[in-house]
Amino acid sequence: MRLRHPGGDLVHLGYCTNVHPAEDLDGILAQLDTYALPVRARLAEPVLGIGLWLAHQVAAALAGDAGLTRRLRAELGARGLEVVTLNGFPYGGFHRPVVKHAVYRPDWTSPDRRRYTAHLARVLAGLLPDDVTEGSVSTLPFGWAADWSPHHTDRAREQIRLLGDELGAIRGRTGRTVRVAFEPEPGCLVETSTDAVRHLTGLDPRHFGLCLDVCHLAVAFETPAEALDRLARADIPVVKAQISCALHAEDPTDPATRAALTAFDEPRFLHQTRAAPPTAGTDHAPPAPPTAGADGPPPAPATAGTDDLPQALTGPTALDPTRPWRTHFHIPLHTDPAPPLASTRPVLRAALAALLRADTPVTRHLETETYTWSVLPRPPSDSTGLADGIAAELAWTRNELLALGLTAPAPAPAHPSAPHRSVR
Repeated sequence: MRLRHPGGDLVHLGYCTNVHPAEDLDGILAQLDTYALPVRARLAEPVLGIGLWLAHQVAAALAGDAGLTRRLRAELGARGLEVVTLNGFPYGGFHRPVVKHAVYRPDWTSPDRRRYTAHLARVLAGLLPDDVTEGSVSTLPFGWAADWSPHHTDRAREQIRLLGDELGAIRGRTGRTVRVAFEPEPGCLVETSTDAVRHLTGLDPRHFGLCLDVCHLAVAFETPAEALDRLARADIPVVKAQISCALHAEDPTDPATRAALTAFDEPRFLHQTRAAPPTAGTDHAPPAPPTAGADGPPPAPATAGTDDLPQALTGPTALDPTRPWRTHFHIPLHTDPAPPLASTRPVLRAALAALLRADTPVTRHLETETYTWSVLPRPPSDSTGLADGIAAELAWTRNELLALGLTAPAPAPAHPSAPHRSVR
């Protein structure tokens, strides 16, 4: 959906389709019929934005066949859907029974990661609406940090340099800019905004920037305004933001809290967990930002953490239970987990306010990204329940944006829409 910022910019809001498993074109279209169309109807939006996830096989097929890309664009238009951003983090197999660390492979040392991202950029340039000239692709932040060396960084930077050449060629050929956004994530080489400054400074902002996932920001116990200030001082653009909440445990010494956390231990996804640093707040609201010096805010707080939730709870790597914990488990935006757990929704509200400040938006691409519906302790029972949940998240986000002063603009350009008819 589209909203108008008080400064005049058009802001795009959609939901990320990595919540759905299909990895072939017919399956993707079928799941859009099952979920995206009911979501659009529930929201009464003439056009619904989606952050499309395309696994590497279908991305390669689309990039190599302009006719197939045109077909996808027509199919989206026929459904009243539009795409300005793609999620290029998972390479494939994102809904296998066990994903865990596999989601970080191939990393940016591999030509396969560059080729996949270039394919996505080429496809997105062909999918953008007629009145939109800039798209975004989010990707992993170089790779998993364990065993990463300066040699890995050199290899990754070479792949990124080659991608920059390809992105420039796409812009020259199509007149459309596609920027790739590295997404800081717990456990990766780039985990915090301080890491982003260290590793992303100097990349061409015409082609590269950052994807701010608010769940990840919260897990790192970062303050949104401070993190955005740090990025701005380093001239790192926030190309895209993923609207998401993490799981917050205020008192991990409490047996009821620990029992509740175990319900979120599941085998598919990695749930990195961090204990609050001494300077962090004592609840799930963002801590008060420290006073900035002449050179800007101090580094992001250092946090103790584990790769997964079970390691935080027991064993030699168990975290200090006297400090609050946050876990990388994307929690539905509009509702809280059962007490005594909480979500980091206060951090999300602070992030939205900082991203959409009164003068000009920091980013124009917003995407809800709760991909964990199927592994919640109480997941939706059927497709209707999942569509209801996605719609409720988008409605909550839309209301938050309207409260910040954004407004519904004039309708988007007409699509060959309702009643829906598949284009073959």
